[in-house]
Amino acid sequence: MNFYIVMQGQTYIEEKQHSIIWSKQVDKSGMRPPFWERMKEVQAGDCIFHYVKGDIVAVSIAKRDYYEAVNPYDKEYQKKGYLVETSYEELHNPLSIKEHFHEIELLLPIKYSAFQENGDGNQGYLYPCNELLAIKLLELIAEMNVNLEKQEQLEFAISPVLFKERNLLLQIIAIMESEAKSKIRKGKQRFKQALSPIWNNECAICSINSSDLLHASPAKAWKDSTEEEKMDPFNGILLCSNHDALYTKGYIAFDGQGKIHISDRIKETDYEKYMIHSKIRIKRQEDHKKYLKWHKKNVLK
Repeated sequence: MNFYIVMQGQTYIEEKQHSIIWSKQVDKSGMRPPFWERMKEVQAGDCIFHYVKGDIVAVSIAKRDYYEAVNPYDKEYQKKGYLVETSYEELHNPLSIKEHFHEIELLLPIKYSAFQENGDGNQGYLYPCNELLAIKLLELIAEMNVNLEKQEQLEFAISPVLFKERNLLLQIIAIMESEAKSKIRKGKQRFKQALSPIWNNECAICSINSSDLLHASPAKAWKDSTEEEKMDPFNGILLCSNHDALYTKGYIAFDGQGKIHISDRIKETDYEKYMIHSKIRIKRQEDHKKYLKWHKKNVLK
């Protein structure tokens, strides 16, 4: 299961009525924007968050893989586009992105983010949604739309229809969240298994070799990586808990040659406390180079 955010605006009503999302293939200049081409990635079972005028208003699951089709709700526009059949579940309480932006902004990718730095939606149509962001959105949606058990029992006695609707939404949220967490857990396990031998099963900086204390620290974060990059063992370094924290939070980085760069946030007099020094050089391989450079440019602060 992959996750997406679709920016619908004025098309929401028509697309919901037809239980689809639909996009053009080319713009007026003949170009194929990534936010339309991404429709070709959608497969049956994928999760979609529907964004309209500042809010997530519905969630859905794709019924089948994308296919080419003319716009079904605009008879004047007969050019082929990309279509995905999907089952909408509208939220009783839409999720305002701006109101909760402080909780999701650190989970947004640097490239191809659905949202701007001020919380507004970006122009475009279909955007990727990494699993960490999906989990946070689902948690927020659940908090606002799923009642406590006693309240549900009361609703069941008063209005069976409303109960069934909310119970279905609860089931969908639970399935989506479970899938996202499972994908992350299994992915991280495979990533560490593939990465560890490259670093001789020990911390690249201090040589600690206890597996329980070692982390597969990605250079290009999960939220910013493609599916291939997430599992590429060269997109990461094996580090102990201490050095993993320094690396993932941008206190240290390495250049293409493996030389350490230390953030000005750490005083030179404190280097010894963190078990680092300015002459550290890790034994990187050539395939590490592009990832190390990305991390240094985008994460080191």
